[in-house]
Amino acid sequence: MKKQLQLVLVLCVSLLGVFFSNHSTAQGIRGKVKSSDGEPLAYASVYIRNLGDGVPTNEEGNYEYKLPEGIYDVLVQFLGYKSQIETIIVTDEWTTRDFVMEPQEYTLAEVEVRAGAEDPALTIMRKAIAKAKYHRLQIQKYSMSVYLKGTGKLTDAPFFLRKTIEKEGLKLNEAYTSESVSRITFTQPNKVEEKVISIRTNGDNQSTSPAPYIQTTFYQEKINGIISPLSRAAFQYYKFRYEGSFLDQNVVVNKIKVTPRSRGEQVFEGFIYIIEDLWAIHSLNLQTSLLGFQIQAKQQYAPVAENVWMPLTHTYDFGGKIFGFEGNFKYLASTREYEIELNPDLATVPEIIDEKVQEVPDEAVKFDKSLSALEQLAKEEPKTRKEYRKLMNEYEKQSLKEQKEPEIVQETYYEVDSMAKKYNQAYWDSIRPVPLTESEVQGYHRDDSLATVEAAKMSDVDSVAKKAKRKLRPLDFMNGGSYSMGKGVSIGFKENWTKTSFNTVEGFKLGMGLFYRKQSSTKLADSVSVLRKSFNIEPELRYGFSSDRFYGKVDFRWSSTLPISGTTFGVKGGRYIYQFNGGEPINEQVNAFYSLFLRQNYMKLYEQDFAQAYWAHRVNGGVTYRVNMTYGHRRESFNTNKYSIYNKSGREYSPNQPENVETDPSSFGDHEILKLNTELEWRPGIKYGIRNGRKYPITDRSPLIKIAYKKAFGSISSEGAAADFDHLELGVQHNYTFGVSGKLDFNLSAGAFLSNDQVYFPDFQHFGGNRTIFSNFGPASNYRFMDYYKYSTNSKYFSGIVHYQFRKFIFTQLPMLRFSGLRENIFFNYLKTDNSPHYWEVGYSLDNLFRIFRVEIGAGFENADFLRGGVRFGVATFINVNFDN
Repeated sequence: MKKQLQLVLVLCVSLLGVFFSNHSTAQGIRGKVKSSDGEPLAYASVYIRNLGDGVPTNEEGNYEYKLPEGIYDVLVQFLGYKSQIETIIVTDEWTTRDFVMEPQEYTLAEVEVRAGAEDPALTIMRKAIAKAKYHRLQIQKYSMSVYLKGTGKLTDAPFFLRKTIEKEGLKLNEAYTSESVSRITFTQPNKVEEKVISIRTNGDNQSTSPAPYIQTTFYQEKINGIISPLSRAAFQYYKFRYEGSFLDQNVVVNKIKVTPRSRGEQVFEGFIYIIEDLWAIHSLNLQTSLLGFQIQAKQQYAPVAENVWMPLTHTYDFGGKIFGFEGNFKYLASTREYEIELNPDLATVPEIIDEKVQEVPDEAVKFDKSLSALEQLAKEEPKTRKEYRKLMNEYEKQSLKEQKEPEIVQETYYEVDSMAKKYNQAYWDSIRPVPLTESEVQGYHRDDSLATVEAAKMSDVDSVAKKAKRKLRPLDFMNGGSYSMGKGVSIGFKENWTKTSFNTVEGFKLGMGLFYRKQSSTKLADSVSVLRKSFNIEPELRYGFSSDRFYGKVDFRWSSTLPISGTTFGVKGGRYIYQFNGGEPINEQVNAFYSLFLRQNYMKLYEQDFAQAYWAHRVNGGVTYRVNMTYGHRRESFNTNKYSIYNKSGREYSPNQPENVETDPSSFGDHEILKLNTELEWRPGIKYGIRNGRKYPITDRSPLIKIAYKKAFGSISSEGAAADFDHLELGVQHNYTFGVSGKLDFNLSAGAFLSNDQVYFPDFQHFGGNRTIFSNFGPASNYRFMDYYKYSTNSKYFSGIVHYQFRKFIFTQLPMLRFSGLRENIFFNYLKTDNSPHYWEVGYSLDNLFRIFRVEIGAGFENADFLRGGVRFGVATFINVNFDN
C-alpha cells in the first residue's frame, strides 16, 4: 500500500517538472521578499544582473544566494509587482536584504475610441505569433544548469484507509520532497542532452528527468497537447485583451489577458506578458486542467544575450482529487548558468508590420518562393507578419531537409553521474539555491530516520541477493512468477487465473502456462546498440472437466532484436481448442459470466491437432513481414454441459455451431488443412527518435497499412476433406487529431476469397462482434452490437469502424464537465459482404467518466431495419491495456 500511494504522489508530480545548479561559498545575500501587505511572495526571482544569473524565493518568500565578495546589481521580480533593483556589496559575511514589492501600475495605451476599433492586444499577439518561430529557432545551441524541487502533500484520503496509511508511514499534510541538479544542453532542431549531477528524494523514484518540461517552450504550437497562446491557431481558441503596459529593464512590457473561447481541458487561461518591438515572452501566468486536475504554470524570463530572453524560474502547481485521495503538488525549477550559441542565419531582425491595422510601406518585402529562405532572411526591409511567418516556415523546412537524417524528429541523451545519489545533507545545504521550508525539512528528517531503520534491517548484500533469487511462493503457479537460474536462464509460470473459466463445450476448465527462457545481450561495435537474443519454450495445458478432454501445446521460439529491427522464428504444435474467430472476440471470463448467470454461451469452439512453423522480420520501424505454414487436423466440438444458475423457462444454450448466413452443416465437418499465411505491415512516412544513441520508431504519426494473403492447399487429403482457398485482404488503421477540437480513429478493411473451392468455418473471414454489455478496449477495435459469427463470410467484404472524440459537443458545452475531463464520442460502424444485408451501427458515448470509465449507447441496423441496441460499459479510450503474457 505504501509503495502504491508513493507511486500516486510520484505520478501526479511527474505530470509537470523542471531543474537547476550552483557553486558554493561562505557568504552571499539572503533575505525575504514580501508584498506591501506583508505577504511572502513565493518563487519571486532574485536576479544578479552583472552575472546574468539568479535564484527564486521559496514558498515562504525566503531566498539565499551564495556569492564571492563584490558589488552586485540585484533585480527582484514577481508577476504583478514592480521590479526592484538595488546595488548590494557582499563582504566576507552574509548580507541580509529584505525586499518589499509594490503592486505593478499599468499604463493603458491611448486607443482611438470609435465603432469597430480593435483591442491593442490583437495586434500585439499577431506580431508575437508571427515571431514565435523566430524566437524558437534564434538559438542554435544552449546549455544551462537546472535545479528542480518537487514537493507533494497528500491532503485527504478515504476514511477507511487513513489508519492503514498511517501504519505504513504515510501521513496526511506532510511534505514529500525530491530535488535534482542537472546540466542540460539543447541543440537545434530537437536534440537534448542531460547529465544528472545529484538527486535527493524521500520517495522510491530517483530518476525523474526535467528535460521534457524544460524543453517545452510556449513558442511551440502545443505544450504537452495544450494549444499555446502563441500557436498559429491561437485566435481560433483564445480571446485576447490588453490589460496595460509597464517599463521593466528598459523594455516596455504588455500585459495580455488570455481567455479560452471554450473553457476546459487542452487550453490555457490567464496572462501572458509580451515585450514591445521584440515580441518575445517576458513572463506568463497560465492555468489549465488535465483529467480534472488543475494545473498552474508560471514562468519568469530574463535576458541572457542581446534580444534573447529565456526562462529563469518555472513553477507548476498541481492539485486534484481521485477516488477519495486528494493532494497538492508543486514543482519549482530554476535555470541558470546559460551558455548561448546564436543562430547566425537569424542575425537580422526585420520590422514586423501588422497589415490588418498598419499601413504597409512600399519597401516591405514579400516572400518569394523562387529565392532561398536564408537569402531573404538576410534582408533588413520590413515584412508583414503574414509574409514573415511564411518565410520562417520555409526556412525551418529547408533546415530540416539539410539534416543528415531528416526522419529523426527527436533525440535525447540521459546520463546519471555515478555519485548522484550519494551526496549527503551538507552538500545539499551548500548547493541548494532555494531554502527548504519548515515542512520540507521535517519531511527529510522523517524519511532519513525511516531509511536508517530499513538499512539496519537488511544489508546491501542481502538486498541484492533477495532481488536476484526469488523463492517459490504457494500461489505463484496462479499469479505468475519468474525464477532466475543464472547465466540468463529463467523459468516460471504465466498468470493463470484467467485460464480458469467455464464454457458449454468443456464445462469448468483449468489451464496453465509455463515458460523457459534463455536471454543474452551483446553491445555492438558502436558501443550503443545492443543485440538481444532469446530462446523460449512455452508449454500451455488445459483440461475440461465436463468434456474430459486434455489439451496441450508448446511453442519453441527464437528471437534476435536490435533497436529498430528484429527477427523471430519458431515452431509450435499440439492438440488444443480455439475460438472460430482467432481474434478471440469474447473474453473467457466474460463468456463464463454470461453462461453461468444468464445462460448465454457466446463462445464457439473447435478442436485442432496442429504443427506450425513461423517467421517474422521487422525490417525497420516502418516495414514488418510475417510468414507461417500450418498443418492441422480439425474436429467439430459439441456442448457437453448445460449448467447455469439462470433457470427461467424459455432460454436454452445455443448449439456450438454458430448461426451464419452462408454456412451449411458441412462447413463445420472434420477436415485437414495445409495453409500458407503471409502478412506485410507498412507505416509510410514513419519518423524516428533517438534515445541514448538508440534509434526507435514513433508509430503514432503514421497509418498502419496491412496486406495479407492466405493460401490453403486442397490436395493433401485423399478423401477430399481438406480446405482449398485463396484469400486476400487489405486494411488500414490510423488516428488523427484535429488540434484540440477532436480525434478521429478508424479501422478499415476490405478483402475477397479469390477462390473458395472448400472453405471451412474456422477459415471464414470473421469480424469482431459483441453481444455483452462490456465494450472492447480501443475506440476502433470492434463492433458494438453485431453477432459474433452471423456475417462471417467466404466471399467479398468491406468493414469500417470509425470513432470520433469531441472536446465540446452536447454535455461538454458546460465548462464544469469539460474541466472534469469528460469527453463525448460518436461512432459509426459498417459491414457488407456478398451475402449479408448492409449492417451498420451508430452510437454515442461518455468517455473519461471518473477519469477511467466509458459508457456507450447505440443501435445496430440491417439495411433500414432496427436490429438491436443497448448500453456498453468499458474503460476510457485513452487507456491501452495489453493482456498478453
